[in-house]
Amino acid sequence: MSLVDRVRQAVASVTDPELRRPIGELDMVREISVDGGAASVGIALTIVGCPAANRIESDVRRAAASVAGIDDVSVDVGVMTPAERRALTEKLRDGRPARQMPFGPDSLTRVILVSSGKGGVGKSTLTANLAVSLASRGLAVGLVDADVHGFSIPGLLGIPAGTQPTRIDDLMLPPVAHGVKTISIGMFLRDSEAVVAWRGPMLHRTVQQFLTDVFFGDLDVLLIDMPPGTGDIAISIGQILPHAEVIVVTTPQSAASDVAIRSGLVARQTGQRVIGVVENMAAFTLPDGTTMDLFGSGGGTEVAAALSQANDEVPLLASVPLSPALRAGGDAGIPVVVGQPDDSAARAITTLADRLVGRGRGLSGRPLPMSVARHDANES
Repeated sequence: MSLVDRVRQAVASVTDPELRRPIGELDMVREISVDGGAASVGIALTIVGCPAANRIESDVRRAAASVAGIDDVSVDVGVMTPAERRALTEKLRDGRPARQMPFGPDSLTRVILVSSGKGGVGKSTLTANLAVSLASRGLAVGLVDADVHGFSIPGLLGIPAGTQPTRIDDLMLPPVAHGVKTISIGMFLRDSEAVVAWRGPMLHRTVQQFLTDVFFGDLDVLLIDMPPGTGDIAISIGQILPHAEVIVVTTPQSAASDVAIRSGLVARQTGQRVIGVVENMAAFTLPDGTTMDLFGSGGGTEVAAALSQANDEVPLLASVPLSPALRAGGDAGIPVVVGQPDDSAARAITTLADRLVGRGRGLSGRPLPMSVARHDANES
């Protein structure tokens, strides 16, 4: 290849951090020329003010400079035309109509709801860390913060306040943190603003828009952080995603396990499958080697047993010990599985992620994307 072709090949392999695809595949590479050892590279961003502009320009410059024979690189940054953006959004949808929910029963994406009977059991912290742990294995992971009234996922993942999804025409691209594509109502509100007067229809529409208008791309796993209890959103998601799998989070104490059982039963009534229970804030080890069960013991086992059926055992997937590091990581926006992976809670969540990956998902009763060849009866 010529030097220009080698530079083009290197630049085309740069990945757009929001779309998670090479910019060459997205038709973002423009004119490239080389004069002696100096390369001039043109690229077109999707929109004016693209939040990933600096990173893309830096990555393009680095990629071009890595080509043998190139000593200097200049990058000319432009913006796609409306026609080019339309062509891009059509390519990204891959033939799917606009505003179509892509996570139906025939989807290859595994949808897992993380629910709890009551607040304060650490469900959101657990969900955020689980999402990051799954993404660290190379899986494409999305996370929907469906706890509209008590959203906390952006802060737990360290997404800066004021960060909003990037809009490309009618596509909404979710911010990415620690490899997880994330959407939350908190990204659309001003500081300390609360969602107060929203009731059933508005909550239903919000969750539906998260699942239809946000472009997650091809995901291996979509996690949904559910609000505590069995209210409007739980019922709405049960209607929208009746094929989803459910993890029930509880603490060891009986007061939490009793209501956790109810959340699992409601999910099952909508057709969803409870795949396991996670016990959070379990006994932890003190420096002198003794253990302290601050919130009692046995709650996770109790919930798992209550939700098990004759032909469908619900296992206790993990018991996550009470951990100052887990709490501190949530406050700092650095998940403990990233910041302190050797912490006991981090190890328990990592094991949980391993178990989920190992289990796969049940496909019984679900349509699979396949075609059947049909032959005319008169054919020989």
